Amino acid sequence: MLSNIFFRYRKWVSICVFTLYLCAWQRPVIGLTGQLPDAPSPQSGFSSNIIRISTNLVTLPVSVTDSNGRVVHDLESRDFLIEEDGRSEKISSITQAGQSPLRVALLFDLSGSLHPRFHFEQQAAIRFLQRIWKPGDTLSVIAFAEHPRICLRASDSLSEAFRILWDLVPTEGPTAFFDSVVLSTNILRQSSEPGTRQSVIALSDGEDNRSENELLHVLNAVQRSDAIFYSINPAGSSVRLNEISRQGQADLESLAKETGGKAFVSDKTEDLDDIFERIAAELRAQYLLNYYSTNSKIDGKYRKILVSIPRRPELRIHARRGYYAAKR
Repeated sequence: MLSNIFFRYRKWVSICVFTLYLCAWQRPVIGLTGQLPDAPSPQSGFSSNIIRISTNLVTLPVSVTDSNGRVVHDLESRDFLIEEDGRSEKISSITQAGQSPLRVALLFDLSGSLHPRFHFEQQAAIRFLQRIWKPGDTLSVIAFAEHPRICLRASDSLSEAFRILWDLVPTEGPTAFFDSVVLSTNILRQSSEPGTRQSVIALSDGEDNRSENELLHVLNAVQRSDAIFYSINPAGSSVRLNEISRQGQADLESLAKETGGKAFVSDKTEDLDDIFERIAAELRAQYLLNYYSTNSKIDGKYRKILVSIPRRPELRIHARRGYYAAKR
């Protein structure tokens, strides 16, 4: 009986087997690992449409000012010279000042040392965000005293940032400044994309007495996030009164210097707006330079960067001093 059934349908069985053979011959064989075999080389006679993705693209935000602190616009890629570990690098593209999206992490110190001017600091921070924000940007707010707290994470809502800043309340607690910086860099690394700029802006005296992280680790974290660090110390002349205050300001300056930012000291309440405006002017004027490093090793090592404008040596350049060659 089975032989009769096979004989009756042998024609259709043969067609199915032949069809399966053709499909197997035309498609690449997938092994047990689930990986496709290597594509044929150009010498084999087949055309090759392989897309090669480079992992050594370096993105570098750069601010340029003249000797009076005025922002310099309309520079071109040929004006800049980039050196990495002493080797000249070719700039592949440049985004004109202020045209690339911005990722901002605003750190707000709630500890007891900043109480006297807290309300005005809130207002100045809100006015600052109004100046710098444009569609496509994102804002994060981290408040900290004894512990850092994420109040807003990579939001594109300016009104939400205003509400959160206005609702902040100062405390009498200690200060975990370093931990808050590390937390902000983690947020920036998660939200950043190719062609974006990252910036940490801290309103604090930098006097840390509670963090688990130390300065060296904080520097490493900021550099790995490709963020530019700015700080405003509202303590004014009191930063020179004792060793703790001097060390706090020195730490702020170290973070700013290594990343191409600045560490400001606010001597009186009225100058907060002026300082915020200087930071806003730099952020609006940042060029975004891209180049493919001639060192293609993704080895996690730190590489030094030097940016110059040879034909206009009188200009002042603000850019980070290096980066870590690590996978993103």
